[in-house]
Amino acid sequence: MADVAPPVGILKQIRLIAGLRWRMLHNNLRRKQNRLDLLGLVILGLLASAFVMGLCFALFEGARNFVSSGKPTWLSLFFWAIFLWWQIFPIMMAGFGVSFEFREMLRFPLSFGAFYTIGLAYGLADFTGLAAVCWTISIILGAAATDLALLPALLLVGALFILFNVALERLLGSWMERLLARRSTRELFFAAFIFLMLALQLVGPLLNRYGDSAEPWLVRALPYFAYFPASLSGKGVGAAAAGNYGEFAIAVAGIAGYAVFFGGLLWLRFAAQYCGEELSETPAPEKAIRNKATRESDADALGSLSPQVAAVIRKEIRYLLRNGFAALLLFLPPILVFALITQATLLRFSGAKSNMSADLFFPGLVAYIILILMAPAYNSFAYENTGVQTYFTAPLQFRNVLLGKNFVQVALVVTELTLCIAAFCYRVAVPSAPIFAATLAAIIFTLVGQLSIANWSSLSFPRKLAFGQIHGQRQSGMAVLVAFGAQILLFGISSLVLGLGRWTGDRWLPAKAFALLAAAAVGGYVASLDALTSYAEKQKERLIEALCR
Repeated sequence: MADVAPPVGILKQIRLIAGLRWRMLHNNLRRKQNRLDLLGLVILGLLASAFVMGLCFALFEGARNFVSSGKPTWLSLFFWAIFLWWQIFPIMMAGFGVSFEFREMLRFPLSFGAFYTIGLAYGLADFTGLAAVCWTISIILGAAATDLALLPALLLVGALFILFNVALERLLGSWMERLLARRSTRELFFAAFIFLMLALQLVGPLLNRYGDSAEPWLVRALPYFAYFPASLSGKGVGAAAAGNYGEFAIAVAGIAGYAVFFGGLLWLRFAAQYCGEELSETPAPEKAIRNKATRESDADALGSLSPQVAAVIRKEIRYLLRNGFAALLLFLPPILVFALITQATLLRFSGAKSNMSADLFFPGLVAYIILILMAPAYNSFAYENTGVQTYFTAPLQFRNVLLGKNFVQVALVVTELTLCIAAFCYRVAVPSAPIFAATLAAIIFTLVGQLSIANWSSLSFPRKLAFGQIHGQRQSGMAVLVAFGAQILLFGISSLVLGLGRWTGDRWLPAKAFALLAAAAVGGYVASLDALTSYAEKQKERLIEALCR
């Protein structure tokens, strides 16, 4: 009977898939968990929209000033900024991408044309793509507000520029997932990223020493950037403003050529997925060998802990070593901190005056590290998958699971804080004793104070994540909202306490206040373990449903 049915066009297939996605969203909202998740996403979207709209107004005014002053080619600067944002930010913030993996559409009888079109359109469905499109429209409107005759040229250049960026972003994301599907390539990518971040720290000192001699080389290299899409976009607008339509046609043809080239590569990549490509770490069949597994020795560094807590700690460490992106997150704060320390050292050695003292810089540095490293704790069961069922069948209390996870989290934060504090004191300056003592007490307060909230958030709003995957990795909206709220509250209290010390003139007041707050936070954490154990038993069905599907 399938041969008798009339063929379905691409537009109808896309309309059917869109209707299916809408029904799935509508049906999922029947559960309270998903309604809360949507509420969190809406609130976060409103906060993000304020950032996007602020830059929209800035780009509008900038484009209008460039065109009105007779410098429309300077719009290339804006196009370059949008290009870098569109291609780099999705990799750095992969956890906030589209939660729907469009390869799941292969279970539907879609034609390859519809599959390619929908896959390309999903590049505009995340925050990065939407923000970039809004900024591109702002540039078009700002330039057209000065010279309305440029509107057709702006629309053509803007459309081709958006198409090029969408195709390139989807291609890079797809190839990154393919490369990172294997553990060996993840480790190589991880090592290359660390090497690159360390190399970037040398840029400042090298420019300070060799900047004058390197300037001629940079001037010679600038003309070669004129052949990239961002530069061609600005050049095309400038040619249209000058009435040079031949140069405008060449610039448009160049942008279209880039879009067609990367769109063709994306076509080949999607064709492999459409034909059934499956990425996994399943090893190839090999000759059976004798099992060399040995029993874990109890005479290790964790021998003083209970066996249940020690087992959870070992499991967490092995999960961390397997997950390249989670391990990568641990290296970002120290690298950025060392960059700030390097800049502060250069300012000190150069004799430049700075209003930033060590007593102000040191607490902010510590707060930044805690802010970044504590974010994963609010969804600590993300990588458990079906293993979460073991926690409810094994002979252990759930408080042991929470203790093991919190122990690893605190150990990682304390290790990185120790390295960064030592580097700060050695390279910049040692803060005064009252500020140093107050900051150490504030670390205990903010760390332990967040653990209880993070444990509750992990049990209330679990979200399954996958190892080594870029697209389709999004935290629960409510979990992100709870994390932001808790960090804003605790850091707000800490800022208020430090401000009271400066206002009253008692330099040791913040240390005394933080000591009391830290003691209260530790007491609250210990008291919360039993309550969270009972709560975990009530949330058992929700945890298993969210992580095992």
